[in-house]
Amino acid sequence: MQEILQSITEFLWGLPLLIVILFTGLYFTIGSKFFQFIYLPHILKKTLLSIFKRKSSDDNTSSKGIISSFEAVSTAIGGSVGVANIGGASTAIAVGGPGAMFWLWVCALLGMIIKTVEVTLSVHYRSTDENGDPYGGPTYYMEKGLGEERKFRYWMIPAVLFGCGIFGTFFFTLQNYTISEAVSSTFDIGMIPVSLTLMLVTYYVIYGGLRHIGKFAAKLVPFMVLFYVLSGLYIILSHFTEIGNVFSIIFQGAFGGTAAVGGFTGAAVTQAISMGMARSVYSNEAGWGTSPMVHSTAKVNHPVKQGLWGAFEVFIDTIVVCSVTAFVIIITGKWSSGMSGAELTLTAFEMGIGDTGRIIITISIFLFGLTTLTGWFVYYEVLLRHLLRNKDQTFKKRILTFYNRFYPIPGTALVIYAVSYGLTGQTVWYFADIASAIPTFINVVAILLLSKKFFSLLQDYKARYLGIGQIDPTVHLFYEDTQSKAEQKMNVL
Repeated sequence: MQEILQSITEFLWGLPLLIVILFTGLYFTIGSKFFQFIYLPHILKKTLLSIFKRKSSDDNTSSKGIISSFEAVSTAIGGSVGVANIGGASTAIAVGGPGAMFWLWVCALLGMIIKTVEVTLSVHYRSTDENGDPYGGPTYYMEKGLGEERKFRYWMIPAVLFGCGIFGTFFFTLQNYTISEAVSSTFDIGMIPVSLTLMLVTYYVIYGGLRHIGKFAAKLVPFMVLFYVLSGLYIILSHFTEIGNVFSIIFQGAFGGTAAVGGFTGAAVTQAISMGMARSVYSNEAGWGTSPMVHSTAKVNHPVKQGLWGAFEVFIDTIVVCSVTAFVIIITGKWSSGMSGAELTLTAFEMGIGDTGRIIITISIFLFGLTTLTGWFVYYEVLLRHLLRNKDQTFKKRILTFYNRFYPIPGTALVIYAVSYGLTGQTVWYFADIASAIPTFINVVAILLLSKKFFSLLQDYKARYLGIGQIDPTVHLFYEDTQSKAEQKMNVL
């Protein structure tokens, strides 16, 4: 079965999709005049540095939204900085060799602008529900951008396929499995009891809905990222003289493949490219269309302002956290041990710090997995809200309530099944790759078709906040403003 799943994964993440992702990243990079590179200091100033201020200058209490920009990005980072950064990066190296990290970086650098586009469009095309709360995401800009603006009558087909692909991960979720596996191996506790405990904690966090999740993420995510990065940097700096060799191994494997050594069976360049890009997308979710759903709920007065947080999210998630994971694995020599997934990362940290290292990573996996579980709760809810937007309010409330009660169960059920029938971690990752490929392809095509709108909003942002060019009074920052003015014009006529 694992061979079949591997074949399907390699096909879905084969040349066509990789070309689409690379083309999309290059298209928006060139079209934006290398925005994520040239304006990286500006991006970090408006995101990272604003965290240390009592109140971000970008916060606008009069802006429509459910949570603050920082709470939105914390929830999104919590949703993306998860087990993929610990188990995914290590699996990429275990299968594609150290060279996979180079292609993971390439995909992440392009992913910064892709995520900026996704978030910007999600905020621009978001809708307000019956309670006055805004929600958005890929299905929203497919309906409004493709359906209403571009008159594409069949917008619902890609929207439904996108939603089905996202909900595929609802049943084949990696977080509960990876957390249970890590805690079980470290503390010699059964995976099922760990899974059940995690399920109860998840219920506690999601009980208060998006607002509670946002506040929870804003407090926990900065701590958990710093905790993990500093632990990894300690190991890396302890082997300072080996850093140059690590880069050499990565670049050699990226363009020349990696020969078999130790427990590593060897990998061709194509494997390095495929695994690096697949794990990059699964790690930072750039192009996947997931985290823009929570970004769309932020209190912000310009779509591109929130888009900057999207770029920051990818930077922290992959360029920082995944790189720390990879360097620890390679610098300790454990990359060629034949292990993969969270167990490989656990062993590498254990070798670097001792038993304390294994405990640190186990705690990190628990925190990362928990925030990912709660972050993805928001994504699924946004999709459900869009699906039920025209339904009876009582029916809608019942469905959302059932979803709230049911959400943590599939992850626990997967753990029970894996323990009972010997399902391997690699097999679970293959299921996740299959589920992520379809919505990624659909989403990147959608944002390419809506590129004109993004470039218009970016030009407006540069004029307003960077002093580049003139402000165009005909540009509407939010799609609902366009509709409101159109309705006012019709009433006058």
